[in-house]
Amino acid sequence: MMRVMNLSIVHLYATSICDRSRVRIAMPVAPRVSFEFFPPKSLEASFRLWDTLGTLAPLAPEFVSVTYGAGGTTRKLTHEAVTTINANFGVPVAAHLTCVDATKAETLEIADQYAAAGVTQIVALRGDPPKGDAAFAPHRDGFASSVELIEALTKTGKFNIRVGAYPDPHPEAASMQDCVDYLKRKVDAGATSAITQFFFEADTFFRFRDACAAAGITAPILPGILPIENWANTRRFATRCGAVVPGWLDDAFETATRDNREELLSTAICTELCSDLIEGGVEDLHFYTLNKPELTRDVCAALGVTPKVALAEVA
Repeated sequence: MMRVMNLSIVHLYATSICDRSRVRIAMPVAPRVSFEFFPPKSLEASFRLWDTLGTLAPLAPEFVSVTYGAGGTTRKLTHEAVTTINANFGVPVAAHLTCVDATKAETLEIADQYAAAGVTQIVALRGDPPKGDAAFAPHRDGFASSVELIEALTKTGKFNIRVGAYPDPHPEAASMQDCVDYLKRKVDAGATSAITQFFFEADTFFRFRDACAAAGITAPILPGILPIENWANTRRFATRCGAVVPGWLDDAFETATRDNREELLSTAICTELCSDLIEGGVEDLHFYTLNKPELTRDVCAALGVTPKVALAEVA
């Protein structure tokens, strides 16, 4: 059934057109937030990442995370970004770590380097296969799964381990229940919290959360939020990673594109999604920023998350 935007999102959309800086949704308590970045591959991208941190770090996030490219392609860049942020921005950093294209010893050496640098949070993932490979294939001497990686990291006693979760079925999973069962294995292996793949409707998360509770999963599950910078790109990415795309979004962005108001609609839709999650009991939101801070900043402001420290205190 096609979703009709409710009155609050229509109001937010209209108000944003007039004065986005005054948009604010009444929340009983502002949510805790965290942000994901990807490591820069050029000087220009480095400046963009530091500008993004300068905009979002004053919001006092619970943590920020830095991704690991498909096939481990940004391993060195990730390490440099993580240690730089940890040393200079005054926010806790979680480093992504995958099983791809590395031996067990090499992977654990990277983890030890993070611990030595004072980074004690790891987002432990199996990882995507290298570009051109159809499916994940473990290194001959590497970890065969995220569960094996989590077990090894847990044995070190050095890390708070976060993992991925999939409220819409992972492309390699037969059902949501398979994703729930595998998350249970990861938590049993030592994971302390999970961050979900992005999704477009709050009910998707609530169904997954309820199924996880029924399976005995008590670790916190943070919903992953993707502010839509570009609908065509987001839609293609969603299709690749198995996120269900509701038809009403296509209709909404078709209209917004015609009116040249895509950014306003994106802010409204993302804020409405976060508002619905908070009303459903969610206290933490994890934003996939794409190293572009403006939409994330505007959504946070609408939810009552405002700067708590001056930039000089975090940089």
